[in-house]
Amino acid sequence: MANKKIYKSLKHSFIDGTFFSVMFGFGDSYFQAFAIALKATNFQIGLLSSLPGLVSSLFQIKIPDWTERVGRYKFMCASVLAQVVIWAPIILIPFVFKANPAWWLILFVTAYALAGSFAVPAWGSIMSQYLPAAKRGKYFAWRNKIHGAITVAATFLAGLTLYLFPRESLYGFMVIFTVAMASRFISWRHLTKMFEPRLAKKTESFFSLWDFLSRTRQSNFARFVFFVAAFNAAVSFASPFFAVYMLRELGFDYLSFVIINISVTLATLLSLQAWGAHTDKSGCISVIRLTSIIIPFLPMLWLISSSKPFLIVVQLISGFAWGGFNLAVSNFIYDAVSEEKRVRCIAYFNLINGLGLFLGASLGGYLVSVIPPINGSRFLSIFLLSGLARMLIRSFMLPNIKEVRKVSTISNADLFFGVIGLKATTSPDQSPTKPE
Repeated sequence: MANKKIYKSLKHSFIDGTFFSVMFGFGDSYFQAFAIALKATNFQIGLLSSLPGLVSSLFQIKIPDWTERVGRYKFMCASVLAQVVIWAPIILIPFVFKANPAWWLILFVTAYALAGSFAVPAWGSIMSQYLPAAKRGKYFAWRNKIHGAITVAATFLAGLTLYLFPRESLYGFMVIFTVAMASRFISWRHLTKMFEPRLAKKTESFFSLWDFLSRTRQSNFARFVFFVAAFNAAVSFASPFFAVYMLRELGFDYLSFVIINISVTLATLLSLQAWGAHTDKSGCISVIRLTSIIIPFLPMLWLISSSKPFLIVVQLISGFAWGGFNLAVSNFIYDAVSEEKRVRCIAYFNLINGLGLFLGASLGGYLVSVIPPINGSRFLSIFLLSGLARMLIRSFMLPNIKEVRKVSTISNADLFFGVIGLKATTSPDQSPTKPE
């Protein structure tokens, strides 16, 4: 009976993810473009990328307690419904909130992100109970591949919609954000049909944020959390400004902008199945080690050329690397944490990671107006510094993190060639490593 409920829940969860992907493609993907259309300054665009993450992360401290008090299912569904409602004022900004519209956008997007962040720990905890550890990598790779394809299609259609309107018109954003709102409503409807498995509550499973922080030197998971947060801080130092660089400085139209952006998702789709199989077989940390070698070079490549074909190639490489990195990070959390601690650990992870994103984007938003330019562009200087920071963080922090499952050892070269299909990822002389 429980298996039947889980099967039905996975089906509804898949449909929820389908419409979430449509919402993301038509909505979240265009927040920065909308801000630029509203004449936002570089500082405001940096704040749009950083403030929602900061506010969401600060609330993560209380989310485990609220989730336990209300129940994972109820808390998740209520949070997603709140997201649906918040789309309405975002759509109406150009028509109702005409004074300082960029600031209103920052406010509403922050509330939108906050509502979404409330649902994440509960959703992750419930989904992890549906799936055995040995199948999570394969399942989420399969799921993400399909939903990624839907995101690509939705993002392209939204970009095409904007392209059909005059560049200075804001009505195109009203159209695509309305589609996003409707999609999130359908997503919420299917979330309400999911089954919540029983979760035993153990007093010894409770630990405060201070308990978590105080064990950083002894805890492999805590070191992992701080590595990801620092790495993402270096990423967010530059990430808010790629859209500004393309739309404002290079003068790309919306169609060129969307084609370059969806190249990332397209490459992720093509590589996810391989990343999922190798994550299950060789471990999450092996995948993170390889992809974090590639990722630092990505923003630096923007200094070489601003031609559209070249940037598409850069984005394809980016999608390949980030697809493996993000999948491995999420699966490592499920591997490293027991069921009863998962909501709290995901919340603390989101808190620390959100702080990292805020600090990185805020620092980037400040420096972009004062840093010496490269080839006449301060954005290129930001991209270079972001890449160098990623290299340093990877070099100093990642070696201290160990795999938590018993997996086969593999070199970066063998893993890379295995993922792209040129070499098998296991050989007779490879011995399994024990978790430390």
